[in-house]
Amino acid sequence: MDATALLRPHLLDGTLVALGGGGSHDALAAPLTALGARTAALPATPDEDAMAAAVDPATDVLVHDLRPAFAAAQGDDALRAALDLAWVTVRAVANAALLPGGGKLALIAPPPGGTAAAGVRAAAENLARTLSIEWARHGVTPVAITPGSDTDDAQLAALAAFLASPAGDYWSGCRLALGEVALTA
Repeated sequence: MDATALLRPHLLDGTLVALGGGGSHDALAAPLTALGARTAALPATPDEDAMAAAVDPATDVLVHDLRPAFAAAQGDDALRAALDLAWVTVRAVANAALLPGGGKLALIAPPPGGTAAAGVRAAAENLARTLSIEWARHGVTPVAITPGSDTDDAQLAALAAFLASPAGDYWSGCRLALGEVALTA
């Protein structure tokens, strides 16, 4: 899925998107920059001072990928590593750039696969829902993205680009499930 085929050219002109979570940001950055956004990779550090120093105050959007930190550890350690890094990053970007002027936040959870992954996915959704209430008065719109087992980086990048665009203003406090099948009773 090519974000530039779905969204109009120059849609993100003048938008600064911070990419958090570590790993290779290329898959997420390429479609964003192709649509006109500037991207800035944030370090994958739990050090709050280092993270705060790395945030550009002009940031409009944070796309934080919990998958690299989750994949780097096992079991409960993976859950803790992913969530701690997500919180340090979200807090640093919010304090430096999003509060009180507003902005967008997208949390990309790991794909399904075990209890720890389910915990991280639920925590990302809960964080997005809670922050949407707490930070609504500041104009911050948080969203959780939960990919399915077969969701690829291009699909995640296209959704991140959509959420960074003006159309993303209408989504807050929700979980956007990609490639997941809902079971009904």
